Amino acid sequence: MASNSRQHDRRKELFKEIQRLADRAIFGTLSQTYRTCGNPKCRCRRGGPKHGPHLNVSYRSEGKTTGFYVPFDAQEKVRAGVDAWWRLQDCLRELAEMNKTTILEETRGEDE
Repeated sequence: MASNSRQHDRRKELFKEIQRLADRAIFGTLSQTYRTCGNPKCRCRRGGPKHGPHLNVSYRSEGKTTGFYVPFDAQEKVRAGVDAWWRLQDCLRELAEMNKTTILEETRGEDE
């Protein structure tokens, strides 16, 4: 019985966390690029450091990889959003595992 109570409490925690994460989740994978500019006199054209990092988010949509550039002022929020997406997936996996266990336990109880 205590196990059911703990599981019920954990489910409630997961639902709250899922709601919180879903409000800011961004689907995709982050990548950074460094680029050379068009100025032939720039240091990036003469072996110096390139410009960047430039943050991008890539994702698959309709069977194709696509993405978008993240402006500097949005980088912190986009990073947090992508991180929220992955944590959301972890919460959903934990909830799915709990659902599976509950269904299998209920099924075993009916067979007895």
